[in-house]
Amino acid sequence: MKRLWIYLKGYEKESVLGPLFKLLEATFELLVPLVMADIIDKGIADRDFPYILKMCGVLVLLGLIGFASSITAQYFAAKAATGFATRLRHALFSHIQTFSYTEMDTIGSSTLITRMTSDINQVQNGLNLTLRLLLRSPFVVFGAMVMAFTIDLKAALVFTVVIPLLCIVVFGIMALSMPLYKKVQQGLDRIMNTTRQNLSGVRVIRAFGREADENVRFASENRALTNMQMLVGRISALTNPVTYVIVNAGLIALLWRGGVAVDTGVLTQGQVVALVNYMSQILVELVKMANLIINITKSLACASRIEGVLAQESTLESPQNPLAIGNAPDGLLRFSDVGLTYQGAGAPSLSGLTFSVRAGETIGVIGGTGSGKTSLVNLIPRFYDATTGQVLFHGQDIRSYDLQELRQRVGVVPQRAVLFSGTIRENMLWGNPDATDAEIWQALDTAQAKSFVEEKPGGLDAPVAQGGSNFSGGQRQRLTIARALVRQPEILILDDSASALDFATDAALRRAIREMPNSPTIFIVSQRASSILHADRIIVLDDGQPVGLGTHDMLLENCPVYQEIYASQFETARKGGESACVQP
Repeated sequence: MKRLWIYLKGYEKESVLGPLFKLLEATFELLVPLVMADIIDKGIADRDFPYILKMCGVLVLLGLIGFASSITAQYFAAKAATGFATRLRHALFSHIQTFSYTEMDTIGSSTLITRMTSDINQVQNGLNLTLRLLLRSPFVVFGAMVMAFTIDLKAALVFTVVIPLLCIVVFGIMALSMPLYKKVQQGLDRIMNTTRQNLSGVRVIRAFGREADENVRFASENRALTNMQMLVGRISALTNPVTYVIVNAGLIALLWRGGVAVDTGVLTQGQVVALVNYMSQILVELVKMANLIINITKSLACASRIEGVLAQESTLESPQNPLAIGNAPDGLLRFSDVGLTYQGAGAPSLSGLTFSVRAGETIGVIGGTGSGKTSLVNLIPRFYDATTGQVLFHGQDIRSYDLQELRQRVGVVPQRAVLFSGTIRENMLWGNPDATDAEIWQALDTAQAKSFVEEKPGGLDAPVAQGGSNFSGGQRQRLTIARALVRQPEILILDDSASALDFATDAALRRAIREMPNSPTIFIVSQRASSILHADRIIVLDDGQPVGLGTHDMLLENCPVYQEIYASQFETARKGGESACVQP
């Protein structure tokens, strides 16, 4: 929790005033039984109605002051807890933004969403309750006992027996239930994860007809959670009946002692009523305290999980004294004996990569599934860092540059076309917030997206649904390519980003990019040999190893892996009577 306390800074006043006003409310609450005793002993006994009215006015005044104190305490506690949670949520979100793909892969997006939502909400609720009740409940218990002793020493001895028994029962039940509550939280996490996976993958589930299987799996997990909650509920349900048995036994003893004391003139009827009220106050506060401790336990568990994410340091950091990105005499980009091993992986995903790229070149990257194509291009914008060797940009290791400045020079179009809810214009401005409409239209034209955007009502202001669901797969890919082109990057990475395009559109896209003024250096990652035929050079990967580097014609002559890929795609097409490839 030490790491999280800093987010409460600035709310010191509220963190002090909240508990103080709660103690003020408790003080007035402790005075109520004494006022009632006076009403009974003086007002009712002497039939003094003016005195009764006056003391009833005192009760109303105590109630109003207590109510005002309670509202004020709630205000300060809520302000501190809400402000703390807001700061913590901002800090956690900002920290997550610094994570490399390594941390995102390790922790998992569903876990991070849970930390950002339910865990922070639980911590906020726990802090609110702590500020309001952590001091109040012990204060009332101790204060009620002291007040009982001021009324009658012998009668108050009943409290010394009842209170320890109540504590044993309440805190014993709490000790049994707390570990079970942790298991309930874990089961709830599993339910949330399953629900999230089903909602995000609903199309795949329906395509494979697995709805019934998923219903069975969800029902099993839900039943396990329900059984655990029922077990906890049964244990917790013992609190009220057992405590009330003890309290009622104490009340019987108290009334018996009080009755004898009243007969002998040691106590008055009002004092006995006051003792009974103090016993009831103690019971209520002990139950409150037990529930508070359970809530605090849950909050501490959630805080520990949040702290674990904040303690996770990113493996990608900008250097303390970054170098300015200049121009290298020997080329734009160079891989020098580069290797990459993912965290927790038993074998490297890439190894032995050595090649240079000149400005303006088009580099094709091809290979079988899992050969390391995406891993290679992910090293350029430092989504991952090479575990061996160096990636040089303008003659310097890319790790010596400011991370944000480096990524400003690179445009990335990932395999999965991701659009954000808003408008087409807002999505395009992600590439360059200062881009003009003319620059956006030019990028859309190059990406072969201009025609369908013009047909949309509103043009650039046409709405984009969450995830771009109101566009087809090919349209989403072309829009993400346009978004990258708006940035006017030095290096453009197309990571299998034309897989949903037909051959003609793919060829037109590549031709338009090649004919751009100040054409960027382009990396085209593709499963299609036709997409990289006219690249200046092609890198062929096989199981993370470079097995070929050269032009299409060179590789057809001396690279067996490329020959196999080419033959599998083009010979099959020829036998089927289809065109071997679409020439750009």
